[in-house]
Amino acid sequence: MKHIISACFFLISLLASAQKVTVTVDKNVTLKEFFKQIENQTDFKFAFTDQIDTDKKYFTKKNTYKQIEVEKLISELNKTATVQFSIVGNNIFVKQKSQSQKQAKKKSKLKGQIIDDEKQPVIGANVFIKELETGTVTDYNGKFSIEVPNGTYTFVISYVGFKNQEKQITISDDANINFNIESDSQQLGEVIVTTNKATDIKNTQMSVNKLSMQEIKRIPVAMGEPDPLKSILTLPGVTNAGEASSGFNVRGGAADQNLILLDGAPVYADSHMFGFFSIFNADAISSLELYKGGIPSKYGGRVSSVLDVTQQTGDFQNYKVNGGVGIISSRLLVQGPIQKDKGSFIVSGRTSYAHLFLKLADNKNSAMFYDLNAKFNYRFNANNTIAFSGYFGNDVFDINDRFSSKYGNTMGILSWKHKFSDRLNTNLSAFYSDYKFNLGLSSENFEWDSNIKSYGLKYNWFYQQSEKFKINYGIDGLYYNFNPGVVQPTSIDSQFNYQQLDKKYALEASAFIDFENQITEKLNFRYGLRYSMFYRLGSEEISTYENGQAVVFNPLYNIYQEGTPTGTISYGKGKKISSFNNLEPRAALSYAFNDNTSIKASYNRMAQYIHILSNTQSPLPMSIWTPSGPFTKPQMLDQYAMGYFKNFKDGDYSFEGELFYKNVQNRIDYIDGADVLANNNIEQVILNGKARSYGMELLLRKNTGNFTGWISYTLSRAEQKTPGRTPEEPGIANGDWYLSGYDKLHNLSVVGSYEFSPKWSFNGNFTLQSGQPVTYANGYYEFGGIHVPNYSLRNENRLPLFHHLDVAATYTPKPEKKKGWQSYWVFSIYNIYNRKNAASMNFTTNDDTGLNETRRLSIFGIVPGVSYNFKF
Repeated sequence: MKHIISACFFLISLLASAQKVTVTVDKNVTLKEFFKQIENQTDFKFAFTDQIDTDKKYFTKKNTYKQIEVEKLISELNKTATVQFSIVGNNIFVKQKSQSQKQAKKKSKLKGQIIDDEKQPVIGANVFIKELETGTVTDYNGKFSIEVPNGTYTFVISYVGFKNQEKQITISDDANINFNIESDSQQLGEVIVTTNKATDIKNTQMSVNKLSMQEIKRIPVAMGEPDPLKSILTLPGVTNAGEASSGFNVRGGAADQNLILLDGAPVYADSHMFGFFSIFNADAISSLELYKGGIPSKYGGRVSSVLDVTQQTGDFQNYKVNGGVGIISSRLLVQGPIQKDKGSFIVSGRTSYAHLFLKLADNKNSAMFYDLNAKFNYRFNANNTIAFSGYFGNDVFDINDRFSSKYGNTMGILSWKHKFSDRLNTNLSAFYSDYKFNLGLSSENFEWDSNIKSYGLKYNWFYQQSEKFKINYGIDGLYYNFNPGVVQPTSIDSQFNYQQLDKKYALEASAFIDFENQITEKLNFRYGLRYSMFYRLGSEEISTYENGQAVVFNPLYNIYQEGTPTGTISYGKGKKISSFNNLEPRAALSYAFNDNTSIKASYNRMAQYIHILSNTQSPLPMSIWTPSGPFTKPQMLDQYAMGYFKNFKDGDYSFEGELFYKNVQNRIDYIDGADVLANNNIEQVILNGKARSYGMELLLRKNTGNFTGWISYTLSRAEQKTPGRTPEEPGIANGDWYLSGYDKLHNLSVVGSYEFSPKWSFNGNFTLQSGQPVTYANGYYEFGGIHVPNYSLRNENRLPLFHHLDVAATYTPKPEKKKGWQSYWVFSIYNIYNRKNAASMNFTTNDDTGLNETRRLSIFGIVPGVSYNFKF
């Protein structure tokens, strides 16, 4: 009888413990509230001693357990709660944990690496631990390190464009574990990285966008060539000067205010063929980050944005080839191991061949480009890695044998990454970057060559004291050699004499420190400081002017004119001509209301010491860089931003809204009629003004499902002001604020991707922008029988509204094939309804009627494209 009673008691206990419940616990839930949740759903009762205070909060982590068996729930709670639960029959006993139980919860360190299906380290991937609601991200080697209490946890590995990986791991001692994540062809429309919604919400970084190369290749663009720079134009706050124009504008800033880095080295021109293509080969690029605000202290030297582009590492295990053939260009990439698991290489090349078709058509014009990317890596051991990255690109133009031009970038960077300990990593790098431009006019019998060279050294340290406190600090130096140009005759008939414009030299140095501090579970703070120094150096002859003014105002004609030189001051080689130094504080704050909602705010001050001399809205290849000096002050930015961030339906939808205000001091402005080309005394045509921009950015994204995409909208204003230096001077536009050439009041982008089947996917992109500010003629006067236009104040008018719709379809014949020859086709139509967007408006006289007329110049109508892409 006794055994029967015991068996029945055991059976009742088993049935009771098998009951399923749904409960939520966190730091704010008392034991009494927890009891109520269980007792309302089951027959269990709680028993406890007087030592247990049921009004006290014993839970340390937030979690929701859905339809979990009571016995399993108790087991999970015993891992983190500060009390001990046990089940006896229909009773749950609660008692204080013994000292030995508390001591048993020691912490262990988990280290590892995340690599993709091509054996590439995944930079910035998220490692999240569900039960602890904490995590970390991988470094530039795809590695991570995190300290956790011993126990069994669910690890979630996630990164944009890849399938999430979930793995349960039991930790009892320090361990190493690696994760392999697979690419996810379904995730085509996501632009902003949301590695994990909780981490993204709590992260202090705002105003940053990240693009995967997979989604860049699906966004339709003109000529059918995948283009990273054209793709970032779909993001809020980013515009350019129009179709087929180089450069991009961020939050009302000029193109020369963007710092463009390729593997950490600066590049000074971003386009091929005068803006038709960017210099970045999408096949060779691993990731792309655009910082629009809240810029960390490690970046400096520009006042608008930072575009940080990283090249692929190369496969350490297998040799691979991929490429593509398009209408006017083709590309090829080869990668593989130098020594398996130790060294790797990647080499890619790209070239256009439109000039070949022109020759077949007996057209003497020629236009082509080519570029080469390379990267080599070698891992000596777990603590030491060296890498070399290089880029070389050139454009060649020849029009009727009368006009010829060559220009291009050369870049190389050598870096050594060393790991002193699990907490301290360093990166030492040296680089060289060069941009050259050549112009030849056979009709005038002369050539003009110019270039900018820079040599740099960086040494960065990253110290992680704990998961809640991290320090990033470093130093860097950059030496510039500016050659504005050398003009030389090509025949004895030339009217030009040999002339070397004054070369300029400068040294820029800086030191920075950046702190990341998790103050509470909801409040995170990042703060830092950058100290920059700039020295304009000889040898150079600096002109002097009457009254110290290189630009003078003529009250008779109400115009600015070039000042009168009175002599020169000679500075020997290496002698200091001018010097500047600035403190650049940075700060960013985030407050998470919950796991799905947060607000963020940021402030950054930045200095820019070099400038492009160009009075066009889109920088041309012949645009000249010049350093700050006696007549040109460094630009100084103060930017404020705040935003609201929210995820819906477990991250299926995301919303980001930001407000920003930018104020720039010492922005270069040009007098009317300024000639900046081959001008040896550029200070005679420029004035120092100021600029400001402010606005609102909205981004709504659908992140999951067969249909993904985003809608971005920006409402903003960009203005410039150059007041007179004296009460008698009018300045530019009467000294009032006027629209800068980068003002786009409205900027809307709608991007969508639809995965119809494993073989077919469809993509679309609609863009609508306010027309670019321009200066129209408001009348004319007659002089010597010629009608001469009279122009309004600067940028009082706008070009017509700019908009176009682009579509693309991707066809993969054998999507199930994962080895051997794999291929897909991309069919695209740019500007499908043939919108004739105005690139410019010219005011002229009709040769036949003699009447004044306005002519619209359009670059593109409808442009079909097709490309065949492969890999093996």
